[in-house]
Amino acid sequence: MSISDMSFKERSLLFAKLAKISYSNKKDATSQAKKLGFTTIEFYDKEGAQAYRFMNKTDLVIACRGTEPTEFNDIKADLNAVPVMAETVSRVHKGFKAEVDELWPMVLEDIDRKVNKDKALWFCGHSLGAAMATIMASRCHLYPEVEPVQELYTYGSPRVGWKSYCKSLGVTHHRWRNNNDIVTKVPLALMGYKHDGELHYITSNNTIGKPSFKDWWKGTWSGIKVGRFDGIADHDITAYHDNINLALTD
Repeated sequence: MSISDMSFKERSLLFAKLAKISYSNKKDATSQAKKLGFTTIEFYDKEGAQAYRFMNKTDLVIACRGTEPTEFNDIKADLNAVPVMAETVSRVHKGFKAEVDELWPMVLEDIDRKVNKDKALWFCGHSLGAAMATIMASRCHLYPEVEPVQELYTYGSPRVGWKSYCKSLGVTHHRWRNNNDIVTKVPLALMGYKHDGELHYITSNNTIGKPSFKDWWKGTWSGIKVGRFDGIADHDITAYHDNINLALTD
């Protein structure tokens, strides 16, 4: 089954799985991705910036790897929140842009190959990988020869750019936020940063709803009772996958 033929729930779960797989080494990622129907797996790795290309005869998915606490380059990228000019319009987070700049020539070369012209193009990622996937997807329309991006799925994404940048993306973006995920609240809005995409918010009861102080406190209190910091626990990519599965019905 092609990704386009899947339901919204199936796509959301698939891309959450691929975002999780992107944290794996090449051998494990290849094994896991093949079980999901992907026949070609490519790993991009330059100066600590990392992503995977998962491909079969109908689809090409770029899944960007998120922050790894042991990787100094990832931590540096997260902290480098200076807004700089984007490749498209307005300003973006300097650290996120720098990560994309490392990989973009390789990614662009692959998605622009003649053999891939008829494949549906998708982007996904978690955490830092969500920010990277957003920037990559936004760049595609700069290249008329590249197939239009079908959709972008992000999980626990930080804010990526200024308002004008977000308005210019031109990509169908499904942005998942799991209750009190602290990463979704940075960089601060007072720095000019905004979120992009259609928000799908998972409440503390694992339903789809709207953020509220009441729900924030409910999730926070649940974490306190079991000795867990809810803002960090809610950022886990496995929690995203499992809670999406509970929250959505086909």
